Amino acid sequence: MMESTVNREPESGTSRGQGLEGIRLTVDPGICGFICLICAWKEDKAVRFDIRSDCGQIQKLARTLEPVTLKDLFVPLLRCHIFQCAETSRCHLGCPVPSSLVKAAEVVLGLALPKDVTIRILEKGCVGERIPLLEFRREPFMKPHG
Repeated sequence: MMESTVNREPESGTSRGQGLEGIRLTVDPGICGFICLICAWKEDKAVRFDIRSDCGQIQKLARTLEPVTLKDLFVPLLRCHIFQCAETSRCHLGCPVPSSLVKAAEVVLGLALPKDVTIRILEKGCVGERIPLLEFRREPFMKPHG
């Protein structure tokens, strides 16, 4: 059972899970198997998160993460509060959860449209191959792995 690491219910007058005022995400980070559920909602001029995961690092990240403002999204990567919390929580470098939190905040604050993000590991490598980007965009040339 997934532990609720941060269960801050929205205060009255706030919104959660409705349109751009709030969204829900599920993040499958891959081989570790720790699925992460994220609720993000707007409260005043900030975005708050309810993050649920069985991963100890993500639980620590959730406990230390403060609400994110528009200003927090326009800083260099190493000064971004989300990534600083991920680092102090010892999140794995390849963990997609911190980037997912940034994407969620962008959507809730109206900076991005709610569109899925995908990373696929392809069956065969492309050592020595040059594949035009246009060809790749039209139709995937390889089936996804797994």
